[in-house]
Amino acid sequence: MTARPLAIAALALTALVLSGCADSSPDTAPESTSTISPAHQGDDVVVGPGASEDCAGVAVIVDAGDLDAADDPSTEACLPVDAPIIAADALAQAGVTTEGTDDYGDQVVCRVNGAPAETDTIVADDGTEYHETCSTMPAAFAYWAVWVRPADGEWAYAQEGLATQQLAPGDRLGLFFTLNGEPAQPAS
Repeated sequence: MTARPLAIAALALTALVLSGCADSSPDTAPESTSTISPAHQGDDVVVGPGASEDCAGVAVIVDAGDLDAADDPSTEACLPVDAPIIAADALAQAGVTTEGTDDYGDQVVCRVNGAPAETDTIVADDGTEYHETCSTMPAAFAYWAVWVRPADGEWAYAQEGLATQQLAPGDRLGLFFTLNGEPAQPAS
């Protein structure tokens, strides 16, 4: 492996750690996998393609990218909020479920809306086949990245986990499946 792919893999793993478990370590994390279940979607929540465009509240974007999952977990939602909201609560209001890992609990996002299922085959650039078990950190080449874009800012990896990441009206929360380095950054 050359220096560039190693650097990309190290960057991806670092980003995964920062996006999901910035305030936790394996020694203190819960040992069981848990799921954040969706709350009742209010009548004002807009869900569907294009829902995040021009959203004055908090926009939620789930993009499976090149993940070939049995069920596509991709969705968009606009939550009509006028005060800060925790990312986990925003996902719940948008009807998005996440699952953590055995080793890191909800500090790492392993599945979104059930994907990738353990039966889904994920193929690395080198042709290696992988099945996500959610027992520990997902593979550095195939993981859900948590991104945040402030109202007047640029997309960046979330610096906190879903349970503590604050979102203000006008912000965007993105869960993007990163496969073999793509997407390198969410589209605007």
